[in-house]
Formats: sequence, C-alpha cells, structure tokens
Amino acid sequence: MKSYVAILKRIFTRDAAADRVVPPTGTTARLTLFSAGAMAFLAVFALALSLAAGRLADRWGEELARTSTIRITAPTDQLSAQTEAALRVLETTPGVAAARALDDEEQRALLEPWFGPDLPVEDLPIPQLIEVTETEDGFDAEGLRLRLAAEVPNAVLDDHTRWRRPMIAAASRLRLMGWVCILLIVGAVGAMITLAANAALAANARVISVLRLVGATDDYIADAFVRRFTLRALTGAGVGTLIGLLAIIALPSIGDTGGVLTGLGFRGMHWVLPLLIPPFAAIVALLATQAAARRVLTELD
Repeated sequence: MKSYVAILKRIFTRDAAADRVVPPTGTTARLTLFSAGAMAFLAVFALALSLAAGRLADRWGEELARTSTIRITAPTDQLSAQTEAALRVLETTPGVAAARALDDEEQRALLEPWFGPDLPVEDLPIPQLIEVTETEDGFDAEGLRLRLAAEVPNAVLDDHTRWRRPMIAAASRLRLMGWVCILLIVGAVGAMITLAANAALAANARVISVLRLVGATDDYIADAFVRRFTLRALTGAGVGTLIGLLAIIALPSIGDTGGVLTGLGFRGMHWVLPLLIPPFAAIVALLATQAAARRVLTELD
C-alpha cells in the first residue's frame, strides 16, 4: 500500500527529466486519451442505465407489492349488488387495509391510453374494478379467492404477482447488465492502455538502454511511463465523463412516470458516482502501465 502511495506522489510531482523519457505526443498518446475518454463516456451511460433500472425495480416493487385488484364481470343489473358483496367480503378479510370500487372516471383513465379519452365507459359492458390495499402482513390470497368464489362468483382476484415478478426481475437483470458493462469497460481501458504502454516502451527501447547506461534505474524509467499514461488516462476520462454528464443532462425528463429509458439519469447523491470515473480510470492506467513496464523492462535485460 505504501508503495502505491509513493507512486501516486511521484505521479503528481512534476519531473522534467523524467518527462523527457516518454514522448509527449504521438500515436500512443492520442490512443490513450481517446480510449480513456470514450470508455468514460460509455461508463457514464452504463452507470446511469444501471441506476435507472434499479430505481424502476424498486418503484415497481413498492407500488405494486401491497395492492391487488378484483375484477367483477356480471350483467348490468347485478353488477352493483355483486360489487357491494365483494366489498363486504373484503371488510372482513384479515390483511386488507382498504378497498374501494373505482368510479367511471378512474376506469376511463385506465383505458384512455388504449382507446382514447372519449371512450363511453357507461355504455360499455366493462367489468367493475375494486382496488385492494394490503396491510404490512398481507392477506391470504387463496383464502380470499375461495370466499369470493362462494359469495361473488363473478369476481376474480388479481394480486399482480403473475406479471409483477417478471417485470421486477427484468429491471433487476438490466441493472446487473449495466454493472457488467462497467466491468467490461474497465477491462477494455486496462487492455488498451497496456497495449499503448507496450508500444511506447518498445519504441523507446534504445532510449531505455541509454538511460540504463547513465545510471537510471528500472523504477525511475517505469515511473516515467506510469506518470505519463496515468495522467493521460485521467485527462481523457475527465473529458469523457464531462461530455457524458452533459449528454445525460440534455436528455428529456418526464419525471417519475417515465420508464427505464425516459428516466435515464442520476438522482441526488448519485451525481457523485460519475465523478469517481476519472480517478478510477487513472488507477487502472497506473496498474496496467506498471505491469507492462515491468514486463518489458525485464525482457530488455
């Protein structure tokens, strides 16, 4: 641990002589800056996607976990009586906190996305819906179904389990895929910087030989390359992160009603997480360059 702290101190301490060991420009410099910036940009979106999917899964779980619906399909002259019977059953069901029948306006609002705002609900044989809110302990769904079957034959209980669980599972897996993408991006950054460091070390083999002849140690030479590539990765990732955040801010927002894509972004303290990308990219570059430098310098012995 102390050795890495010492390396970090040397990285941010300017050494003009050491800087001349590594060319400040060239293909490897541009490749490092571009790859770090591009991967940081993608990491911002992968992180935003993962967090948005997590929020969506949590919201679905919280909003639907304690709600159920009873659908009553009956002739018009019997619908009111069966609705009252179902409400009486619910009043005496342990675990039911509240129950109410939806009025025509609420049912019209539910159907509006599919049929438009002018749907004549009162003239159509639309089932009566009853919204059921559970207590923390919940109710016995199978027992309630048996009671409804006996007293309200046309009532059907939907506790949302059938479609709630797949939706939450899908959102959770999407969140996991976002973190997997971030890990792949980290690996790609490490691989690209390793290739660039190897190319730079190989291209400067003669310079390294001369430095050894004048007394430069392998640690001194390695530190010079580590410093260059770490600062390049930090700079490139910083620019890529800034562009990614600006792109996230520019996305249209429709509030909490949006899905995983329209709700893409950061909330609250989550805005701090993208700021960790540049230093993390610098750490990856430090480790990758240090490993590459040790390997190449050993081969040049």
